[in-house]
Amino acid sequence: MKRILVVTLLAAIAFGGVYAQKVACKIKGSDTCLPLSQKEAENYMKKNTGSAITVTGGGSGVGLSALMSGTTDIAQSSRKMKMDEKLKMQEAGKAFKEVIIAYDALAVIVNPSNKVSQLTREQLEGIYTGKITNWKDVGGADLKIIAYSRETSSGTYEFFKEHVLNKKNFAASALLMPATGAIVQSVSQTPGAIGYVGLAYVEKNVKALKVSYDKGKTYVTPNIENAKNKSYPVTRPLFFYYLNAVEKQVKPFVDFILSAEGQKIALAEGFVPLK
Repeated sequence: MKRILVVTLLAAIAFGGVYAQKVACKIKGSDTCLPLSQKEAENYMKKNTGSAITVTGGGSGVGLSALMSGTTDIAQSSRKMKMDEKLKMQEAGKAFKEVIIAYDALAVIVNPSNKVSQLTREQLEGIYTGKITNWKDVGGADLKIIAYSRETSSGTYEFFKEHVLNKKNFAASALLMPATGAIVQSVSQTPGAIGYVGLAYVEKNVKALKVSYDKGKTYVTPNIENAKNKSYPVTRPLFFYYLNAVEKQVKPFVDFILSAEGQKIALAEGFVPLK
């Protein structure tokens, strides 16, 4: 389920400040970044009459492709731009900027009825590569594991594969979902399900698991505090990419996100601020 925000404010609202400038731009890409970009855009447009900022998801790869094709002004991404993507940009003569807008903790979620509350990285690798197929093998009920994943265009998919699966391939049985919200919905409705989502997507209808990266010696809960102090092992930066040619057009909004006010919004939305 893609969430789309298109808001144009026509009525003047009496706000001042250094970011008082009309901005008209399109933002596309990472579903992880979507709630953050939406809320930042809402707040910016309330402060800056006549601004029109459109935010859509679809995945990091989709956003970066749109940046290349010129159909978006900003690509939001939950992974760094790949070398082949950078080369394509260079070959096309398109100089670009990379900006970290916040950090995210990647949470592993299960159905609330599942009595399993923690897993090691090795167990997660086993589940998602198809070696572990029943919850009883990791301390749960005798129940088939149904693994949900983002699709291959997702930066979260790429990050999970690299940092949790140690670059091993997902099992063919993993169900690839087009959007993060679809994973949350499926896990909430399926007793044997497991998925992974950005921390901002963790809701009461799913249960986030503690994760261990030291073979079960310590398990850490995914939350803002543990991500900030770096005790939670699965954290990552979130990016905006835009062309140098449109910097004047988009920079007031980017600066707003990076400001103390913008980072306060990030924290309120379930993201880890830069400081």
